Amino acid sequence: MNCKVEKTKNANEIKLEITVESTRFDEAIKKVYFKSAKYFNIPGFRKGKAPMQIVEKYYGKEIFYEDAFNEVAQEALEEAIKENKLEVVSRPDIEVTQIEKGKDLIFTAVMQTKPEANLGKYKGIEIKKIEYNVSDKDIEHELGHMQEHNARLISIEDRPVETGDIATIDFEGFVDGKAFEGGKAEGHELEIGSNTFIPGFEDQVIGMNIDEEKEIKVKFPDEYFSKDLAGKEAMFKVKVHEIKKKELPELDDEFAKDADEEVETLAELKEKTQKSLEESKKNEAENALREAVIEKATANAEIEIPEVMVETELDRMLQEFEQRLSMQGLNLELYFQFSGQDEAALKGQMKEDAEKRVRTNLVLEAIIATENLEVSDEEVNEEIAKMAEMYNMEVEQIKAALGNLEGVKSDLAFRKAIEFLAENSKQA
Repeated sequence: MNCKVEKTKNANEIKLEITVESTRFDEAIKKVYFKSAKYFNIPGFRKGKAPMQIVEKYYGKEIFYEDAFNEVAQEALEEAIKENKLEVVSRPDIEVTQIEKGKDLIFTAVMQTKPEANLGKYKGIEIKKIEYNVSDKDIEHELGHMQEHNARLISIEDRPVETGDIATIDFEGFVDGKAFEGGKAEGHELEIGSNTFIPGFEDQVIGMNIDEEKEIKVKFPDEYFSKDLAGKEAMFKVKVHEIKKKELPELDDEFAKDADEEVETLAELKEKTQKSLEESKKNEAENALREAVIEKATANAEIEIPEVMVETELDRMLQEFEQRLSMQGLNLELYFQFSGQDEAALKGQMKEDAEKRVRTNLVLEAIIATENLEVSDEEVNEEIAKMAEMYNMEVEQIKAALGNLEGVKSDLAFRKAIEFLAENSKQA
């Protein structure tokens, strides 16, 4: 096999002219014949027993060309890419220039290759000093969350619904006098003031008493996910069955012991909360620093990104989004119904982030190469051990699940590049 490589007029695009020896192509023709011989029914021969020359004469000598080409072209293309150390990011646009039995097979493949980032300034990047201080208000806010978590619900029977209550209701919605799909529920618990229902609905539940029935009129928002209901006026028949209220525990030593078994007093809980928040804020500051230096290093670089790389990243992001939906018991089809979007609209929203991801990854790869940032086998093994501990699995199970450890090695190299940027930045 012989391969000529030339750049086209388009950025990051190459054209390969690949020549496959005639003997190799003829062998592929024979291989295809033996695979398909049983399907040929030619007069004078039992089905599948006609010699190759007779089949070619009967159907035309080109009968095996397409399958023979497919037999050798992909393998030859992969060899050419490997030999020339090319990083291809698109499917090849193939054109056959010579295909005939007894002659060399010649074809061209035009492909996009991964661009190289021309790094600008990435060492000594100046970043405004990032600090997150823990205030008394932060501690009080965190303790408030603990109170909410440890709150108990008490039934209310001597007054109507108020803001903050949890009302157990039945409801049924009607538009133009007709009930609509998804507009009915029984025993639904609604926190008044949570703004989880159509605007105006919760406000009209306020003041209702237990066993009271009421007609509530609202208007669906113009941007409501269901196009059949968007912007329309609706009437809901509502009945209140139960009223409950959250009762928050007192902030005292008993609360502290219930909230955290490792402390005995409220003062100890506050001290522990402060330390936890300080550690969290420190991590936030470090992450903010990393994001800032990555953003500046990326902005300083020059890269021409092939559209195909953005499309590939969009597909990856869509898969990630679908996985997150599945963890919530949803799928893309349901999401599109709820949001009123389609795949094209969702990808449109993601495109800017996809471009940013591709650009950032190319810059980090360039820094890894320029600074010779290497990842050892020991570091890979340490990372796998951490993963095994995190997921409560054996190391060999993790390795089997990953299959190829190159992904782990790549992630660690990216981390080293980010740490390199952070360590070599200047905070003013």
